[in-house]
Amino acid sequence: MADKYNSNMTRLESARLLIRPMSIIDAAFMLQLMNTSGWIEFIGDRNVKDRTAASNYILTRIIPSYHTYGFGLYLVLLKHSSKPVGICGLVKREDLTHPDLGFAILPEHENKGYISEACQTILEYVEKNLTISTIYGITTEKNIAAKKVLEKQGLTFLQTVQLPQNQHEFLLYAKVLHKEDVAP
Repeated sequence: MADKYNSNMTRLESARLLIRPMSIIDAAFMLQLMNTSGWIEFIGDRNVKDRTAASNYILTRIIPSYHTYGFGLYLVLLKHSSKPVGICGLVKREDLTHPDLGFAILPEHENKGYISEACQTILEYVEKNLTISTIYGITTEKNIAAKKVLEKQGLTFLQTVQLPQNQHEFLLYAKVLHKEDVAP
């Protein structure tokens, strides 16, 4: 299925950030990120409580997306220090017809514009290099920061949705990238 999207992304850069695929060397960072209060409240507790579990999460949930779809979640690092601050990229969920823009950041790096910059960089890459007609974004009503990021990237609210195996109702946002690719 990677041919459908035809991606060969290895690394992106923006004014302040480096964005690259994740590997198991990023397990310590993922362990930290996945246990922040924001991740647990808005994304959900994935029961990743040690480095081994974080490595397994990367190996079984993140890396396969690169091979299956040609995209996934990427590590976001500060350009000047190469320090990881968050993740950003596309997630293909079985229950949604289009990939969605996903992101998370360590609390100490919130409100500095890093996630908006990473999202903009990812979306520019997708629009120029992939054959994806529409990007979704999903978040909860309570996640005001995520709603602002999605809206800043030009995604507009469509409807509320329920995803299987989740008790939350989500807000579904969308942005059409290639109108000519959208069936009437």
